[in-house]
Amino acid sequence: MKQRIELAFLKRLAIPFFVLAISVATAGALNQQSDSDPLDPGPRGAPVSAGGFLSGLTTEQQAQAGDGKARFGETETFPGGLGPFYNSGTTHACSACHAQPDVGGTSPSTSAYPYLAANPQATLDFNASGATNIIPPFITPDGPVREMRLVYFHRHDGNLNYNAPDGGVHDLFTVTGRVDNTTCSLSQPNFAQELALGNAVFRIPTPLFGAGLIENIDDATILQNQAASQAAAAQFGIPISGQANRNGNDGTITRFGWKAQNKSLLIFAGEAYNVEVGVTNELFPTERPAPGTSLPPGCKNNPTPEDRSNPESMGSAVNSDVTAFAAFMRMLAPPTPAPPTTETQRGQQIFSNIGCALCHTPSMTTAQSTEGDALSGVQANLYSDLLVHNMGDGLADGVSQGNANGHQFRTAPLWGVGQRVFFLHDGRTSDLVQAIREHKSHGSEANQVIENFKSLSHHDKQNLILFLRSL
Repeated sequence: MKQRIELAFLKRLAIPFFVLAISVATAGALNQQSDSDPLDPGPRGAPVSAGGFLSGLTTEQQAQAGDGKARFGETETFPGGLGPFYNSGTTHACSACHAQPDVGGTSPSTSAYPYLAANPQATLDFNASGATNIIPPFITPDGPVREMRLVYFHRHDGNLNYNAPDGGVHDLFTVTGRVDNTTCSLSQPNFAQELALGNAVFRIPTPLFGAGLIENIDDATILQNQAASQAAAAQFGIPISGQANRNGNDGTITRFGWKAQNKSLLIFAGEAYNVEVGVTNELFPTERPAPGTSLPPGCKNNPTPEDRSNPESMGSAVNSDVTAFAAFMRMLAPPTPAPPTTETQRGQQIFSNIGCALCHTPSMTTAQSTEGDALSGVQANLYSDLLVHNMGDGLADGVSQGNANGHQFRTAPLWGVGQRVFFLHDGRTSDLVQAIREHKSHGSEANQVIENFKSLSHHDKQNLILFLRSL
């Protein structure tokens, strides 16, 4: 039975059984081949291959998704809902940060690609209405949108308390100094101190395209894929040991966020609305306290929750913003890959042969959904196993979320990677080749696969990059 599982798995991933065996067993013998880096051509330009809705939606679902998209782009105001802490810049809208290559995507932008929007956290609007914010040194016009987390709390003397893990988001901006704010005075984090101590870690927005399909992949499908891929990896000595992150109450698999810490799109939306924009809602109904302390009374401007359902209304207005956001994300279609070429087809085969597909599973099929045909029994070509893996010291951020520890991250879905600008959880690089190499460090499950990549000929490396940029 075990052998049948392995063979079926390799066949499904288009990995010739003998090719993977050769590529792994003889990796050392291939070291004489070129170790020079291929060229990342950068994100594909027009046409934008993402941002539309799933096919097969009913008229009502299309209207619901459209309403959610409109709300996703609405400007949040103060004291109507914004703050008192927030991360969003420019319009303070969800769409400002989830913008590349279209609404629902990930972080804009970089000056190297002038057709992209500017980083909304680095515009003058962070000081709108007289706010006294400064731009953190890790936020630049040509860099990614980032949130900051601190690994540890501080002791009263200001030193780090290594017995008190933090891990929470410390918002970059406050409403202090605004002409429409006369009661709330808050300080931004001490960025210089946290950076000097190595206590600050960063996350960039995750793309939302195809999120409804990911939400509707059954736990059993994820676990079956886990068993098959780990059996195949063990056959050839690749130490893949990813695990599911799980909800602490019902034990089901969580799957959204960089550490797969969120169970559903509704929770994902509610948490982000509160953390990134500062809007309380029915899932997160209390104002966030000042990190490590409490929120001053003068900063509690509104009754809570600020976003709520409206049972007295009619039509889509009855839904809260968070419910509308979740519907929008649920109905977003996955990105459309570029038409295949000889080079990208060869790159796809190499991707499987060297072991990338052991974690970046090309596809899984969704379960039956009460949402109907658009989400039921769909082959989701996500290129992820939705598990968390030890990515080694080089990528570790020291933050634990759910069952995921400071070294573990969810296998990032690769659909749409062809039009992304920034890579890895903190957006540290715009070079896809460097992102691959960053997977190798002490303790990383990907070390053998990256050695296989380094052993490829320059031509095969280039085809692999072209394949990824075609997704």
